[in-house]
Amino acid sequence: MQSGDVLGFAPERSTFVKPRNPRLESQTLSALLQMRELLVRGAYRPGERVREIPLAARLKVSRTPLRLVLDRLEQEGLLNSRPTGGFVVAEFSVQDIHDGIEVRGMLEGTAARLAAERLESQDELKGARVCLVQIDRLLERWTYSTDALSQYITLNEKFHDLLLDLAKSPMVRRAVSRAVALPFASPNAFIFGHAQTKEGHEVVTISQMHHRAIIDAISNREATRAEALAREHSRLARTSLEMALRNKDLLTQVPGASLIRFPEPVATSARVSDAGARPRP
Repeated sequence: MQSGDVLGFAPERSTFVKPRNPRLESQTLSALLQMRELLVRGAYRPGERVREIPLAARLKVSRTPLRLVLDRLEQEGLLNSRPTGGFVVAEFSVQDIHDGIEVRGMLEGTAARLAAERLESQDELKGARVCLVQIDRLLERWTYSTDALSQYITLNEKFHDLLLDLAKSPMVRRAVSRAVALPFASPNAFIFGHAQTKEGHEVVTISQMHHRAIIDAISNREATRAEALAREHSRLARTSLEMALRNKDLLTQVPGASLIRFPEPVATSARVSDAGARPRP
């Protein structure tokens, strides 16, 4: 992540870009990471107002870098600006999560297509192929442990990053970076919640099959196929979401779960019972 990207200076916001200050940028990056972690871990409730003075003290930064951080988190979608000034914590619906996954899928599909179109040598695929072998070895000795899960998450992130490298497009990389800033849209979003179950392991195994198919399509310079495979691959996150929704205990392990507004269960049996009840005489 580049320093300018961390600060979140966006041309469309007509933000005055100040001269670069290494110390300011370092403080801002540190505060951004800390604040994002607080939001994802549920330190703030959806709709809660973010008060700058106590937050600046908590993050140990001045008001200037803090405001840059809050602006950036608004761009990422984790905060919403208030009409009267300041920010409140965002709330997300299940449909929002579906849309976030869809956007990431479109972008990664574009990355895979560009990778196939721009491939100049098979040597460029060496890093991705090594990553695939490492994931294969991990799956062979899968133990449903936290350690195995952690290793997979690291390797999965590496694969997706290598795919962006192959696209050779800073514009696509930046767009993907913005899309996955929402914790629910990242490739590893719901792995935390269920990969230690039998069903979750099956999803991880299918995911690896997709990885290999994507690299195969890129290797053969099949741009359309590579794009379709990458988009289909992203939809595994929706499958993982549905699995997590069936087990609310697992949802507590999903980063950002506290920001999600889940639909209320429909008490069908109670309504039927009430409808069928006879009035008392």
